[in-house]
Amino acid sequence: MENFFKLKEHGTDVKTEVLAGITTFMTMAYILAVNPSILGESGMDSGAVLTATALASAIASFLMALFANLPFVLSAGMGLNAFLTYTVVQGMGYTWQVALAAVFIEGLIFVVLSLTNVREALFNAIPGTLKLGVSVGIGLFICFIGLQDAHISVSSSTLVTMFSFNSSLKNGTFHSEGITVLLALIGIMVTAFLVIKNVKGAILLGILITWALGIICQLAGFYVPDPENGFFSLIPTAVFAAPASIGPTLMKMDFSILRTNPINFLVVMFSFLFVDMFDTLGTLIGCASRADMLDKDGKLPGIRGALLADACGTVVGACLGTSTITTFVESSSGIGEGGRTGLTSVTSGILFLLAAFLSPLFLTIPSFATAPALIIVGFMMMQQVTKITWGDALDAIPAYIAIFAMPFFYSISEGISLGVISYVVLHLFAGRDERKKITPVMYALCVLFVLKYIFL
Repeated sequence: MENFFKLKEHGTDVKTEVLAGITTFMTMAYILAVNPSILGESGMDSGAVLTATALASAIASFLMALFANLPFVLSAGMGLNAFLTYTVVQGMGYTWQVALAAVFIEGLIFVVLSLTNVREALFNAIPGTLKLGVSVGIGLFICFIGLQDAHISVSSSTLVTMFSFNSSLKNGTFHSEGITVLLALIGIMVTAFLVIKNVKGAILLGILITWALGIICQLAGFYVPDPENGFFSLIPTAVFAAPASIGPTLMKMDFSILRTNPINFLVVMFSFLFVDMFDTLGTLIGCASRADMLDKDGKLPGIRGALLADACGTVVGACLGTSTITTFVESSSGIGEGGRTGLTSVTSGILFLLAAFLSPLFLTIPSFATAPALIIVGFMMMQQVTKITWGDALDAIPAYIAIFAMPFFYSISEGISLGVISYVVLHLFAGRDERKKITPVMYALCVLFVLKYIFL
């Protein structure tokens, strides 16, 4: 393992990498429950989707280790699975088989773009200050995801507000929802204390301790499961279960639309392509910045392999029967535990394979237990904000726009889009010397993003 993963060269060891892989998987395990639920609404077999998701995630994570030796873990992207179900299938009226065909072709295009350095050029073209802004924005974004997963942040007349314990006592939901919010808040403090004390495996321990506290509350009668409203038992009823057959979704892509309505198909395919490309670039920028993996020029060594693994994962996922496979921002949780090599992604990949057989156990992990991990990792990624030169408003404002766009618009790709557009426009009108800083690739990206907002 030392020879393959070059652990000493990266200042790490087997124990640290394995622990990081376990941590990343624990924060990502929810995808095994959420993805079958979302894609199931498109008409796909939920059991087959779960197995496909576990297999595709494992294969893509192994490829990340093989091609790039980086600690990034991949799975079916949130947002892209919702786009497949609610926009392509339910909104536009296409079958899920057609949607998988679009994902498959998108993946093949990504493979070509990755091999021809196009995606690498896009990564390297983004200015250093903007990359820092993307990293900070992702930190806020995953913090917001954690707050929502734990129901600490809820919708209201002001769009979002904090959960009200008083209201939950009055409407009788305190012993289901209210207790989980309280446990999540305790989990944040526990995880924060472990991080402050530099405890090895602090984030993973935080997840397990919070889950254990939940089990104690259920046994004591303080927490009462309410499955109808999404609050399930915290105690696994079983550990092992045979994986569901992948037959209902395996190689079910339908390419007939290329003959009957190629224009609409291209629109669908391009939508998958655009969101996947810039979500992945944003995630790689954010996680690599958090781990100090970028060189002095802001480039990520091994990025071509990382992008190729991402692209191949999407192709494999479409063949198996799941939506676009992409690099998960939750990889930053494992990086926060010290993960620096592909051994982290291999560990997570093995756990995804095991999850196909241990689904009753992994699917019992509650979101309120993993939410504190995301919130604390958000804190870790926010530390990059000190590296932004705030005295240089011309560079700092685009970074600021990228920072607020990601959580407020709930999209990594939107943050990159608006950051790039604002960077180009501001530098364009700031004088001749500043215009020279705009590369041809940045001009092309700006035009592409503007066209996206006009036509998509």
